Amino acid sequence: MTSTRQDGDTWDLASSVGATATMAAAVRAIATRADRSLIDDPFAEPLVRAVGVELLTRLATGELPPGELVGQVAIDGAKVRTKFYDEFFLDAANAGIAQVVILASGLDSRAYRLPWPAGTVVYEVDQPPVVEFKTRTLAELGAEPTADRRVAAVDLRDDWPAALRAAGFDPARPTAWSAEGLLGYLPPEAQDRLLDTITELSAPGSRVATESRPNPRPGEEEKTKESLARISERWREHSFVTDMAKLRYFGERNEAAPYLTGLGWALTGATTRELLAAHGLLPLADDGLRMGDLRYVSGVLDKTK
Repeated sequence: MTSTRQDGDTWDLASSVGATATMAAAVRAIATRADRSLIDDPFAEPLVRAVGVELLTRLATGELPPGELVGQVAIDGAKVRTKFYDEFFLDAANAGIAQVVILASGLDSRAYRLPWPAGTVVYEVDQPPVVEFKTRTLAELGAEPTADRRVAAVDLRDDWPAALRAAGFDPARPTAWSAEGLLGYLPPEAQDRLLDTITELSAPGSRVATESRPNPRPGEEEKTKESLARISERWREHSFVTDMAKLRYFGERNEAAPYLTGLGWALTGATTRELLAAHGLLPLADDGLRMGDLRYVSGVLDKTK
């Protein structure tokens, strides 16, 4: 059963916020099977199977068609989101950045599937049970990282910079950071604190990638909650109990892009709608969650300003 988010709450990969990582991996598995031209995540399906949620396993393996549970909007969204972050990391690595940090890494498999240049160190930051599960599962599959993968097994609400340093992170070296699908699950003040900390730990020339969601116009937040409630009800009809609206923090917050710009990051970006068009995918037909306006941003830090 899903409860409303509160300070200090806990979860695993089959419950609460953790289940969203498994759901995202299931969608990546569906998208990979449908079209490998934009997304090729061979580890998504076996990781979902290992978590052991029957419905998600059936979706990830193709035993159950996506149908209404996973609409084309979600599948195409996974394609462009995965492509955006893949390209961000490879562009940074090819530009000579050899230190990478994936925040709230969940079931992200980029340390295993991207062609990292020799000498690249990829740090994954997430709760201890999450990183331990993924490390063990991929080892049992015989998978080996394509970079020097190191884990900082820590909750982002705790002293994660200390854990990152203990794993070998060097703030004097340029870093490529990602906060993918993360900010909406943080309270507004925690989002600001995370972006502040990333900046403090970044040497000049570091890069960052995340999503920047516009603040809701009057009435839009309620429409978003209604859309999430309808989606949750469809999942409950398949005996998967979740309340997606309760997993997010709503209310006014600083939009990530202008906030990062104020910290010295020079950003570029594109909305989901623009990325779908750029990759020849269908436009959004039903956008109750305002996914089309979500902006994927990346940029470089210049602390000389």
